[in-house]
Amino acid sequence: MPWKKSEPMEQRIEFGIKAMGTLNFRALCQEYGISAKTGYKWKERFLRDGWAGMAEESRRPRSSPDQLPEEAVCELVRLKLGHLAWGPRKIRELYRRRHGEVASESTVKRVLERAGLTQKRRRRRSAEAGRLYSARHASAPNEVWTVDFKGWWRSYGKRCEPLTVRDEHSRYILELRAMDNAKTETVRQSFEGLFERAGLPQAIRSDNGSPFANIHGIFGLSRLSAWWVALGIDLERGRPGHPQDNAAHERMHLDISREIEALGQSDQAAMDVWRQSFNYERPHETLGMRCPGELYCASERKYEGTPEDLDYPQMCPRRVSAHGTIKLDGQVLFLSTALAGWSIGLKPITQESMEVWFGRLLLGEVNLATSNFIRADIRPNKTANERENV
Repeated sequence: MPWKKSEPMEQRIEFGIKAMGTLNFRALCQEYGISAKTGYKWKERFLRDGWAGMAEESRRPRSSPDQLPEEAVCELVRLKLGHLAWGPRKIRELYRRRHGEVASESTVKRVLERAGLTQKRRRRRSAEAGRLYSARHASAPNEVWTVDFKGWWRSYGKRCEPLTVRDEHSRYILELRAMDNAKTETVRQSFEGLFERAGLPQAIRSDNGSPFANIHGIFGLSRLSAWWVALGIDLERGRPGHPQDNAAHERMHLDISREIEALGQSDQAAMDVWRQSFNYERPHETLGMRCPGELYCASERKYEGTPEDLDYPQMCPRRVSAHGTIKLDGQVLFLSTALAGWSIGLKPITQESMEVWFGRLLLGEVNLATSNFIRADIRPNKTANERENV
């Protein structure tokens, strides 16, 4: 904000003197027609430099590519050519270590830009950055299961790509299964057997690949993950390009690579022996040198088969067609083919809008005036994992 019309230098000195004794600093700033931020700046200058600090400073950048000596510019370019994968910040630090004084990071960046040695980073769309991402860590067995496919290998002319499922809290490997294929029905059969043995977890965490997810669906819902939701299991997803979100699972895959794949083994019997050793013989430092089998216990949530459909008390149910659509007031709304055959619940929230629920997962809202469906995973100001008890 501007100073009052007068000699700026005199106004600032007068303001600095009054600022030393005022009890209402903001009122003093209003009196002089400046913001509190500007007022604190000039008060600090007055305390540091006295009357001399009240003079206007030049706004010209302290350094620029044009002001750098030719030798410094050439040295920055030479360092960058020797480390093409490094950004301006690392190049600047390397220059500082070798030559001492160095220009600002922004100046170094402009030097490299003018030399055509930088590339703009591609930013991921926020809607793609882990729609159901959760940074939580399981505090008890069966709170979170993690699932993935181990990268395939070939043994005796046969392709082997095991399905792996583990309990995050105890590190217990629940499933290490050589699959004939990665089709939805094949994987679902494996999970049905697992649920019968171990019960149901609270949540399952997966990556964004098939058959666990469909990158084009609402919250990445696939037919497999929609089945999990119908069973009352929450979904969690790692962020695309962030394997560290499932780091312990990836570390287990490394052990499989070293101890099974490296030996050229691909039969189920060898995997069962390795899983038994991992769960009941191998101590883990993160578990206080205990074995996963010492901590893990089956879930109290028993698997009773797949429900015929979902109930929505105090909501209006609609069955999703084979094409992934529902009808509302004569209008056809597309939701997801992953929900085909299941019912969703419509919950009025205003006279012109209704929430759309699938189990405990809020899919979005329907605007009754325009018949538009607004997905919850791409709406602003809505969390991607928004749930409530229904």
